[in-house]
Amino acid sequence: MTYWTTMDSPVGGLRLASDGRGLIGLSMEPWTGVSAPAGEPGVDAVLDQAVDELTAYFDGRRQAFTIPRSPIGTAFQRTVWDALVQVPYGETVSYGELARRIGRPTAVRAVARANATNPIGIVVPCHRVIGSNGTLTGYAGGLDRKHWLLAHEGVLVA
Repeated sequence: MTYWTTMDSPVGGLRLASDGRGLIGLSMEPWTGVSAPAGEPGVDAVLDQAVDELTAYFDGRRQAFTIPRSPIGTAFQRTVWDALVQVPYGETVSYGELARRIGRPTAVRAVARANATNPIGIVVPCHRVIGSNGTLTGYAGGLDRKHWLLAHEGVLVA
């Protein structure tokens, strides 16, 4: 069974989805072209924890998440997402560096694609990936949100 809920945040509305074992999705408004996850609207223990931890993150009281994660993706995507979780609050990494960290230094484009398809943004901090020259690059939630998240974490970017 899949459960979902929404919450307000400084970067707009967030829709959270859980399979009961872990967080499987976090999407941002507007929901244009995106339907609600299949399942029941409501809250389970994972969603309770996610709302609590995200609220603390946005309030500046949390720098790392302990929410159980159950993202749906290929083995390669999950490897990239696991590496993203290792990028500390207040730090950034380039796509090339992320590829090196997972032992696939020539897979920069594949790493970028896995980053772009991250289903649990913020919790799996794909916003911490920037261009090799230090500039902001694409973000599924929009560059304005990426800029806000990085500024919130105290990261100065070009």
